[in-house]
Amino acid sequence: MTRLLAFLTAFWMTFGSAVHADQAVVVELFTSQGCSSCPPADKIFRELAERDDVVALSYHVDYWDYLGWKDAFASPEHTKYQRAYAHAAGERTIYTPQIVVGGQDLLIGSRPMKIANSLRRHAQKSQPVNVALSRSGDAVQVRATSKTPIRGRSVVYLITYLPKATVKVRRGENAGRTLAYTNIVQSRAPLGVWDGQGEFRASADIPRDIPIVVMVQAPKAGPILGAAQLR
Repeated sequence: MTRLLAFLTAFWMTFGSAVHADQAVVVELFTSQGCSSCPPADKIFRELAERDDVVALSYHVDYWDYLGWKDAFASPEHTKYQRAYAHAAGERTIYTPQIVVGGQDLLIGSRPMKIANSLRRHAQKSQPVNVALSRSGDAVQVRATSKTPIRGRSVVYLITYLPKATVKVRRGENAGRTLAYTNIVQSRAPLGVWDGQGEFRASADIPRDIPIVVMVQAPKAGPILGAAQLR
C-alpha cells in the first residue's frame, strides 16, 4: 500500500500541472465502517483530499450495518445516490469501497493506479461549467457560468461535510480497529435546476465553520460539470 500511495504522489507531481486552473476533479468515495475492505481505500482517499486540485467527498452507506456495527455517518440517501450511479452505468450491483471520478468513472476504491489514470484523464479535460463561491459571515453566494454549451438541464447541489473524524469500531468486520475518515458528507441538497444559459446565482445560510462544496451535475447521477469548495 505504501508503494501504491507513492505512485499516487508521483502521479500528481507529473500531471498536476495538467489540471485547468479554474477547476478541480471531483472524487467521491462510497465507504462504510462495517466493511473490512474499506480502510485501504479510506487511506488513499485521505491522500487525495489533501490536494487543492481535487474535491473529495466521502459518502458512508448503510447496507453493511446489519453485520453488527451501525455506521453513525451512514445515510440511506447515500446508498440511493450510489445506486443511481450504478443505474446510470448499467450496473446491477453496488459495493464498497467504490470511487467515482467526475461523476463518470466507477472504480474499486482500493486500486490507486486505476484511480490515478482516471484522474489524469479528467484533469486534462476542461469542465463545461465554472463555479465560484464567496462567503460573508454565514452567507454563501454561489455563481455558475457555462464555458461551453450544455445539453438539457443540470442540478446545482450544495454539500456540507465533516473534515475529519476518528472512530473506534467495537463490532462487525472492523471490530477493535480505530479508523480515520476525511470529508464525510453530512448533507447534499439541490440549490436549483439550471438550463446552462446565462448565469446561475443562489445564496444559502451556512455557519462559517462548516465547509461546503457546490457542484453542478447532469440529472440522474450524470457527469459532474463543475464544482467548487470552501474549506
